[in-house]
Amino acid sequence: MKRKPILVVDDDPSMRMALSESLVSCGHAVETANDGMDALGKFKKGGFEMVITDIRMPKMNGIDVLKNVKAASPDMPVIVITAYGTVNTAVEAMKEGAADFIMKPFSLDDLELVVKNVLDMRTHPSAEQETSAHPGGEREILTRDAKIQSILELLKSVAKSRSSVLIQGDSGTGKELLARFIHRMSPRRHKPFVAVNCAAIPTNLLESEMFGYEKGAFTGAAQRRVGKFELADGGSLLLDEISEMDMQLQAKLLRAIQESEIDRLGGKAPVSVDVRIIATTNADLKKRIADKTFREDLFYRLNVIPVKIPPLRERRGDILYLAEHFLEKFSELAGKKKPRLAEESKAVLEQHPWPGNVRELENVIERSVLICKGDQILPDHLFMEETEGDPAAIQTSERLSGTSRFGEPPTLREMEKTLIFDTLKKVNGNKTRASQLLGISVRTMRNKLNEYKLDVAETDSSPL
Repeated sequence: MKRKPILVVDDDPSMRMALSESLVSCGHAVETANDGMDALGKFKKGGFEMVITDIRMPKMNGIDVLKNVKAASPDMPVIVITAYGTVNTAVEAMKEGAADFIMKPFSLDDLELVVKNVLDMRTHPSAEQETSAHPGGEREILTRDAKIQSILELLKSVAKSRSSVLIQGDSGTGKELLARFIHRMSPRRHKPFVAVNCAAIPTNLLESEMFGYEKGAFTGAAQRRVGKFELADGGSLLLDEISEMDMQLQAKLLRAIQESEIDRLGGKAPVSVDVRIIATTNADLKKRIADKTFREDLFYRLNVIPVKIPPLRERRGDILYLAEHFLEKFSELAGKKKPRLAEESKAVLEQHPWPGNVRELENVIERSVLICKGDQILPDHLFMEETEGDPAAIQTSERLSGTSRFGEPPTLREMEKTLIFDTLKKVNGNKTRASQLLGISVRTMRNKLNEYKLDVAETDSSPL
């Protein structure tokens, strides 16, 4: 199924080429425009799935391109890119309907993740119905589980407040999805939703990423940069994996929440911000407090509205329900007729412990759709890491790792590590390509590499 091209708008030829080559390497078709007027002329002819535009351009700036595109096609996603970001331009872009906002310099991983997230939201709206797009409607999260439904009802009732929310749950349970649900159900839904991954950003960079800095604040600070707090002003700020934040930065975060103001690095005066904080973690924060690695006062400031998401193994009724949804989603993406799940496959899915939760289930179904050549998904198509002791587990493990350890199947960790390492070798260390083959995000790949301490060349993440 042929994809529509992405329209890239930038007056800088080198940046235009870099964006185009990066997107093409990720599997997208691309058409370019050298200024806003050129872009609108091409856009009127139709046939695009997204527009990516620079802000600062002659003849017509990126905000005007955004306004014109939205006037002609309200549903067209537009990503705005700039190296001259200020609170005003960022907020204005969000108000005018920008799907996302990214600042230079950025890596291929950053660009790919933003584009993927925006396209997923546009291509698969069936998972959630956007309240603002359908007045009187409600954006739903797919579930049949009573616990999740009660959590959603709670979040609807508290979304109107400014109170902080702490969402705890295992990896892959959908913590960020719930965070976005809170934002959409709140009066802030027309303001920015900004996410910060506290685990992915190095500690020495996280402070400037969150609070921003003034020109000349440190060596290399050639211009002022707005932090995530200011970008989220009036809206919601997601602090993903808050447990990984350094203790010293936790103290500054606590003050920012208490005082509703932040200090830019090198700034002369505090900057007032109106932000609703939503934090997520898969760690036991009370244990972290006991270990002196997480501030107790910050915990209570964040834990005003506590939410705990049950893992997929505790909501079995969702397994086949979600599997059917993912079957339809990935069959459509692959341009093939939706296969059905064989009864044996349903049994395998229902009996699996799902340590990776919904994310693992989604990856398994995506892989099976690609592997399956007939009209039904058989157990072999699932290519799953089965539970230890099951004869099928030994066969699957040996198929993945090539060893049986004297008749005993390898651990899930060993299988995972072997699969990731072998895939990376096949693609010469290209994390983006390996992530695509494995059906996981680049962020998950990066976290796994850090976990296993694999020394893999950074072949695909040089700054643009």
